[in-house]
Amino acid sequence: MPTTLQSATAIAFTPVSARIGAEVTGVRLGADLDDATLAMLKQALNRHKVLFLRGQDHLDDAAHQALGRRWGTPTRHPTAPAQVGDFLLELDSRHGGKANTWHTDLTFMAAYPQAAILRAVTIPPVGGDTVWANTAEAYARLPDTLRALADGLRAVHSNDYDYAANQTERDEGTDRYQAEFIATVFEAEHPLVRIHPETGERVLVLGAFFKRFAGLSEADSRRLYETFQGHITRLENTVRWRWRAGDVAIWDNRATQHYAIDDYGNAKRVVRRVTIDGDISRGIDGARARQIRPDVVPELRVI
Repeated sequence: MPTTLQSATAIAFTPVSARIGAEVTGVRLGADLDDATLAMLKQALNRHKVLFLRGQDHLDDAAHQALGRRWGTPTRHPTAPAQVGDFLLELDSRHGGKANTWHTDLTFMAAYPQAAILRAVTIPPVGGDTVWANTAEAYARLPDTLRALADGLRAVHSNDYDYAANQTERDEGTDRYQAEFIATVFEAEHPLVRIHPETGERVLVLGAFFKRFAGLSEADSRRLYETFQGHITRLENTVRWRWRAGDVAIWDNRATQHYAIDDYGNAKRVVRRVTIDGDISRGIDGARARQIRPDVVPELRVI
């Protein structure tokens, strides 16, 4: 049944699955959101990890960016091409803009984004869904022995990975996108188990940008990665959203991974995203993430 956080409003949050995701009704997104509504949305995001809103066709690029400023401090992507306006990232399937790997955005940064606001611009007639996984639930449901192991691990993440290997269709656009994506190599070392700065939950920080575990061989790192990643992406721990043009998804990037399914052939798919600046991740021992490469990270925040 839908749950309403404040009886004086018409805003409702209906869970899409038991562990992650809720559809929001009664909200017209924009920079003119009142403080109470914005607080309700953020509270619901902490609980559900992903919020879905249909029928937000009134948002154009300018309004989308204005909403991002209302939510927090937007940040530009440090390497990806096809950025629009001040800080809007376009993902266009015709130009290599596919994200069909499980990942948390920008974990090759010590302070990766806290949230993302994604707007569907052009959706193929079939396929093109996105799936999210709850990394807090994944940690909480680990066997005790694996949880104890995870608590002590630190992982190196990098943008220099084989992006093209995950694409179902290789073309010049894919190769060009990858070349721009790794023009500057970023690496950061994170605790595998992060304390969420708002909820206090323990979450797993993994995904496609993972490179190795500190102090372990590549082979041992990969085996452990597959073990923990497998717990994150269990189907029971995920939610799948079937897009319509004008939909908006807002997710907590500190407590989720996502995967854009490339199952729409040569059809056109365009989505645009605003990301909100985050803080440096901190492990259960209080140790923080550190940036390995580059030594000096360019200023990416946009006010």
